Amino acid sequence: MGFAYILYVILKVEKIQLTIRKDINWKNFWKTTLLKFLVIAVFTAVFVWFTDKESFFTVVVNKPFMWMLFLLIYAFLSVYPQEVLFRTFFFKRYENLFKNEKLFLFINAVLFSVAHLFFRNTIVIIITFIGGLLFAITYKKTKSTFLVSIEHAIYGCWLFTVGMGNMLGFPS
Repeated sequence: MGFAYILYVILKVEKIQLTIRKDINWKNFWKTTLLKFLVIAVFTAVFVWFTDKESFFTVVVNKPFMWMLFLLIYAFLSVYPQEVLFRTFFFKRYENLFKNEKLFLFINAVLFSVAHLFFRNTIVIIITFIGGLLFAITYKKTKSTFLVSIEHAIYGCWLFTVGMGNMLGFPS
C-alpha cells in the first residue's frame, strides 16, 4: 500500500513520468558503473573468501535455477520500487530543503540504510549505506530512475552471486 501511495504521488501529484529518457549518456554510465562494479566485485569476493569460504559462489553452483529466479525477482520487485521511493520520490520531494548537496546525499544514504534495519545485521547496514551513497550520486548526476535501478541491480545481484546471500538476508 505504501508503494502504491508513492506511485500515486509521483505520477498524479508530482506529474513525474517514469520513462526511459532518450538523452542518456550510455557510454559514460557503463564506464563508471563497470569501474565501480570491479572495485565492489574484488572487495566482496575477497571478503567472502576470507570470512565464509563455503558460501563463495555456492548458490550459482548448487542452485542455479534459484539463483536466476532470485536475480529476476530482486531486480524487478525489490530494486525498482526502492529506487522509485528513495531516489525519484525523495529527490523530488526533499532536495530543495537542503542547501548543502553533500548533506542531502548523506541523508538519503542514511535513510536507505535505516530502511534495512529489519535485517538486524551490521553488514547489511554498512553495505546499504555505501550503496545508498553510490545510488544517490548516480541519481543526482543522471536524474534517471532507470539507470540507478540498473546500477543497484548489478551490485545487489553480484552480492548474492558471490555468496553474501546468507550475510545479507537473501535466500540461499
